Amino acid sequence: MWRAIFMALGISFCILGAECLVVDRAILARNADPSEVQALVPDMTVVSAKRVVTPPEWAPFALLSFGTVVILYSRTFSQGG
Repeated sequence: MWRAIFMALGISFCILGAECLVVDRAILARNADPSEVQALVPDMTVVSAKRVVTPPEWAPFALLSFGTVVILYSRTFSQGG
């Protein structure tokens, strides 16, 4: 069971790191009425955005590295419980 948990965590960190490589910033908008929804401005940001998350430059490679190490670590566990 522990092997599967660590494998899942490692894969999740690798996916998150790969997403950080592709995405420059994530915009978390609040739920609004259709009447309150604002149009997108030319630089693709939502005017009524609640929070903008910009991952630091080190995040993609750190997450990918950590995920890879966790996956390799999970491979060293024995198959039995």
